[in-house]
Amino acid sequence: MAFPNFARLGIQRTTILAMALQICSFNTDTVRLALNDGWRLANATRAVSIAYSLLFVAGGLAIMGGLLALGRAPFLIAAAGAFMLVGPAILAGFFGIASSLEGGGRPGFGSVAAGFAKAAPAVWALALVCGLLFMIFITDAAILYAYMVGAAPVWLADLIPAAAGVIGFVIWAAISGFVVALLLFCISAFSVPLLCERRAGLVEAVVTSVRVVFGNFMPAIWWAFLLSTATIASVLLLPLLPMTLPWLAYASRALYRRVLPPG
Repeated sequence: MAFPNFARLGIQRTTILAMALQICSFNTDTVRLALNDGWRLANATRAVSIAYSLLFVAGGLAIMGGLLALGRAPFLIAAAGAFMLVGPAILAGFFGIASSLEGGGRPGFGSVAAGFAKAAPAVWALALVCGLLFMIFITDAAILYAYMVGAAPVWLADLIPAAAGVIGFVIWAAISGFVVALLLFCISAFSVPLLCERRAGLVEAVVTSVRVVFGNFMPAIWWAFLLSTATIASVLLLPLLPMTLPWLAYASRALYRRVLPPG
């Protein structure tokens, strides 16, 4: 008696479901339109979007304030880049705000909670992966910092001009962070929105995200560059973050809906 190959059946099911989603190609013009849509939505929900973003500004302020107090100023850039690794986990709240507005409601913190409630439980598994990659990157960066900079305090005033060890740390931490962030971008850029709207399971969402990124590689990398540059700059200049975070979150949603239009 022959038994079914469940592993093969699982792969076939994943492939079929991923193909069932209509994937549209995109380019830099699509990204520009998504940025415009995101800006309009951010302005239409400014109060609650900024209030939600302030939660993460407070966390960033605590982390960066701690680094400065300890004399670890060169680590600020690495810490700002690490925000990219946990950023996807907060999208569900912005999706809830956007859905509330589009449904004719008045967005508030209840909309943020509704966004997380609506999201598939698998989004937390992806958030765990983001957290794991965050811990790996931070651990590697800390080891690199100890080796290249050492235990002596480095204050903001010491960064101009920066010592050779500090410059080397920033360069190698950036390279390490780029590799980790690119991996995370490929698996989460479009899978998190799919999970937020329960349009696919975890495996199907990740497969689709990877297909979209590699099927539109150059515009996807351009989008990733814009996201990372704007986010890192905003984290380093924290007063900007409450404005840019909603904008980029809603732009991500707009791009996702153009590339994977709802059925």
